[in-house]
Amino acid sequence: MTNNIQDQIEQEREQARSVCDTKGAESGECAAAWDAVEELQAEASHQKQTKPKNSLERYCDDNPDAIECRVYDE
Repeated sequence: MTNNIQDQIEQEREQARSVCDTKGAESGECAAAWDAVEELQAEASHQKQTKPKNSLERYCDDNPDAIECRVYDE
């Protein structure tokens, strides 16, 4: 998954460079193209921060009433 988003980021960078070369660095199209790159970079950063669930967490998602998944308040 991470490689896929990195590929998308690289494609958007190339697109942004092309748009800025064609339309000019001060154009709205150029700014929008770089905004798209920033959005993907933010998503990639968010995905890195998300810790994958372990097998017990996945089991409890599927079986919330199982004894192993009970949570007790003290």
